[in-house]
Amino acid sequence: MASALFALLLLAALAGPIGWQLRRHPGPVTGRDGRLSTSTALALAWTVILVWLLLAILAYGLTAGGGITYFHGNGGHGPLSTLTTVYLPLLGGPYVALIAAKAVVGTRLENGSLAKPAPKPTPQGHRPLRELIANDSGRTDLVDLQYVALSAVTMLYVVLFFLTDVGAGLPRLPEEIWALTGAPAGAYLVNKMATRANPVITRVTVADGAVRVEGGGFGPEARVEVDATPLPTQFDPTACTLTAPLPPAAPAAFTVTVTSRGLRSDPSPYPTDPTPTPTPAPLATATTHEGAA
Repeated sequence: MASALFALLLLAALAGPIGWQLRRHPGPVTGRDGRLSTSTALALAWTVILVWLLLAILAYGLTAGGGITYFHGNGGHGPLSTLTTVYLPLLGGPYVALIAAKAVVGTRLENGSLAKPAPKPTPQGHRPLRELIANDSGRTDLVDLQYVALSAVTMLYVVLFFLTDVGAGLPRLPEEIWALTGAPAGAYLVNKMATRANPVITRVTVADGAVRVEGGGFGPEARVEVDATPLPTQFDPTACTLTAPLPPAAPAAFTVTVTSRGLRSDPSPYPTDPTPTPTPAPLATATTHEGAA
């Protein structure tokens, strides 16, 4: 009981400051678009879990376990005997997904087949945890959801079994348990490679009676719509931009969407940051006090 309580306190001491720091400055677990990265967050979580297990086993071995003989074990079955057969493969899946997903996204960003919308500002820079299971449009992604859910259940499984008997070392889980992280990580990676990304608008400008749309996921058949009205559109593959003439009666403020390959972008307002109308300061009311004659 005492060893389990110590292990819990060690986990809190290890994960608490990391979680607090990432909440204030989430940069290390965000992607190129400034949103929380599912692959990065899960790889970091598994790293914290494994480091905690090793530190807790080390502390137990040096105190209640009796020192060096504890780590040698009995008949080769020491507290770390399943490290290479179970836990390193368990950690490998998320890291393979992390590295490969960054490579895939980076390549698609460079060749213009993918663009990342600017993240919506949040209070004090905090990023909502929902971004771990959402796509670039903010909608729940089933593949991301199952990756996060199965990984969380597997982490809970490892933590609870370890706490039941800290002295036994790493829980002797079935070697096939790596599939609970490896298979979802593979599906997550395939989803990154195979999913056709919706067109993304990153910037809208107006000049000389024409609207110019910058972004990604555009093709030669892409069409610009202003307030749901399709416009004749020209596609520049070099700059990955779309240009369309504005209707003569176009309002000063309007909404732009792009349709390409049967997929539709999220609406983008123009102007993006309209200049607010200054509110006149209230006039001070002077009060005259007249004395009685």
